[in-house]
Formats: sequence, C-alpha cells, structure tokens
Amino acid sequence: MKTATVAAEEPPGPSDQSRSNFHKSNGVHVSSVDQTSGAILRRTAPKFRLSERSAAFLAEFYPDATRDNWNDWRWQNRNRVRTLADLARMIELSDEESEAIKRHTGALPVGITPYYASLLDQKNASQGLRRTIVPVLGEYLTSRGENEDPLGEDTHSPVPGLVHRYPDRVLLLVTNFCSVYCRYCTRARMVGAAGERSVRKGDIEQALDYIERTKAVRDVLISGGDPLSLDDDRLEYILKRLQKIRHVEFIRIGSKQPVVQPMRITPELTRILKRCHPLWMSLHFTHPDELTPEVAEACSRLADAGIPLGSQTVLLKDVNDDIDTLKALMHGLLRNRVKPYYLYQCDPISGSAHFRTPVSKGVELIRGLRGHTTGYAVPTFVVDAPNGGGKIPISPDYVSGYDGDDLLLQSYDGGTYRYPDSGQRLSRTTES
Repeated sequence: MKTATVAAEEPPGPSDQSRSNFHKSNGVHVSSVDQTSGAILRRTAPKFRLSERSAAFLAEFYPDATRDNWNDWRWQNRNRVRTLADLARMIELSDEESEAIKRHTGALPVGITPYYASLLDQKNASQGLRRTIVPVLGEYLTSRGENEDPLGEDTHSPVPGLVHRYPDRVLLLVTNFCSVYCRYCTRARMVGAAGERSVRKGDIEQALDYIERTKAVRDVLISGGDPLSLDDDRLEYILKRLQKIRHVEFIRIGSKQPVVQPMRITPELTRILKRCHPLWMSLHFTHPDELTPEVAEACSRLADAGIPLGSQTVLLKDVNDDIDTLKALMHGLLRNRVKPYYLYQCDPISGSAHFRTPVSKGVELIRGLRGHTTGYAVPTFVVDAPNGGGKIPISPDYVSGYDGDDLLLQSYDGGTYRYPDSGQRLSRTTES
C-alpha cells in the first residue's frame, strides 16, 4: 500500500490538455480566428488571474515556475505536496502532525495542490483548513461504531464502481484519485490507493451497461475520488454514454476540484459540460477561507455554462461548527452563485472521532441560520445513515403542540403562533 510520502503522479487519462482546438492571443482563449485578417471572431474566458496570495506563494516556494505553470491544472497535480519534507518546507509542522505523517500507511495519502497549500496558515496547526488535510494522531484511534465503509456502499454495489442504494438513482465511481485528500473522507478505504486511479475501462463499461438495462435509474451521480480529475476526453466519453441512455433524465457531478484546484475549470471543460445538459454539480466546500478570487472565477465559469451549483459541507469539530463560520461560508457561497444544499453530519469512518460533533450541534446551527438569514443560505442537515440507510434530514422542532384545532408553532425568535389546523394532526406533537 502507498504511504503518505509517495512521489507525485500524473492524474489518470490518456489525453493531453495541450491538444486543444483553442488558439491563444494576448492571454485570451480564442475559439476561432479569421484566416484572412487574423481578427478574433469570438472569445471565451480569459486566463485565471493570480490573487496576491497565490502570487506570493508561487514566488516563495516555486521560484522556477511561471504563472502559466501555476494556472495549469496538470502542473498543479504534478507538483502536489506529498512528502513530509515538502510540507515541512511550507508550514511549521507540529510534533503531532510530523509524527502522524511518519506513521501513515495505507490508502488516503497526503496530497495537497500548491494552490490549496497557499491557503494554509503556515504557523497555526489549529487552522480549520489545515486540520482537514494534514494528518494528526487521532486518525489512528478507532472509536465505537466506526468502520471503513460506514455507509455500506460495498454491500450495495451490484457491479464494480457502482453503488445502487436508492430506487431511482445510482452512484458511479469513476476514479479513486483526488488532487487533495481530505482526512475525513468517507471513502478513505479506496481513494489514493495503489494501482490505477481511474476505474478500469472494462468496469466503467460494466457499470454503464447496468445503468442501461436498469430502467428505474433516472439520476446518475458521478463521483469517486474526484471525477473532474479525469482528463477531458475520458470525462466527455462517460457523459456522452450516459446521455444516450433514454431513461437517464439528468446527471450530477460531485467534485471538490473547483475548490482545491480552480484552474481545472478551463474553457474547454466548460464547453464539454455545457453540451451535456441537464447537468448539475455538487461542490464540496468546507470553510470560508476557501472562497478566494480563483474559486469565484471557477464558479462563475460553471454557472455561466448553465450548470446549477449546490454545495455539500461536512460539519467538522473546530473547523466549521460555530454559527459565525458557517454563516460566513453560506453567504459566500450564495455570492458565488452556489446554493447551500447539504450540511452533513461527519460519517463514522475509522479514526474520525476527532472530527465529529454531536448531532445536536448540527441542529443548533440550523436553528441559528433559519430566520436569521435568507432561506437560500440554510442547507438541509442530514445524517447519512450507516449501512445504507440513506440521507435522513434532522431539523429543529418548531412545533409546540395543539390547542384545540390550532397548531402551536414556535418562530425563530422564540415567539409562539397559532395556525388553524382542523384536519389530521401531526403525529409527533402533543396536546398543549
């Protein structure tokens, strides 16, 4: 098995992003050029602009690299921080962090893109983002109820690389590679593992054949690993195959690439995605520190391509489990045209106790959002039930009971209000 200190590798896929139909002129991607005059006929998005933070980090730690290198997602993958020595060069590691990396074996290695590394606090080991991607000794402690496959995905996998847990939708796992490895990953058992990081073509075809012959499937969620780590050719092939299946009504992609590697959202990629509607995307945001100018540009490109964007945020102890942090994240997402979708209770994977909050904390946070800010900023708090029970929403109880035929409701500010309700009563309320 790989350790946390293995050498960086290329992301899966046979094609090279340099094989593009796009010409370049003055830093602008050009879709076509008049062959007589040389005039630009149509322009797409410009190159990513470097934030001051990125520029300073590039100059300090990658002095031989250019801004074009930095804005190349493949360069970002090739230069991921993978070793204890490289990480120690960039941040002041605590004794616990150093010891945890030294002890690491198995799947879920250390992997951090230079861009995402630039967001880390170099001196503060308790910074939220740093806690999510740098190992600590808590990873080696297994608590009650934890296991490597808490959602029972393997038991709901009729063919390799596919999970069929809900009646009308499936989860298609196309790679075990991520550009950045989150330490609380629910698929820590498989991501970053040795061998191919994209699912074998034969397994992909087998999964697609299963979807094609299973008429009840109307919704396909593509995940992994991170599906946007695939090269354009392979991703487009999968999307087009799914489009040809008549009973598949829409496709979703789950990804953290726009957050950890926003330069992956190229004009070429958005063109592909735009041709595959109806397509939705669930983005994995954790903390407001991720809301950088580069991420704003990536989200804008996706939204401008007509892709509805939702966020999936995992509730993490001492990372985002206070109302100010969570509200700042939700507001920032809306400014970037991303709808807060789910707030997940952290799954009980092995070694995750130091990340998990009581479920009551999630309910408390939702109560702190509901009514105190726009409803668009309030995600649904869910527990993904162990052993394949699916996502179960857990909400604050705003129902006080009944008084005669009046339903008694508690508002966000503590006031009690009556609503005439003479029909069948809510079963879980009590008489007032």
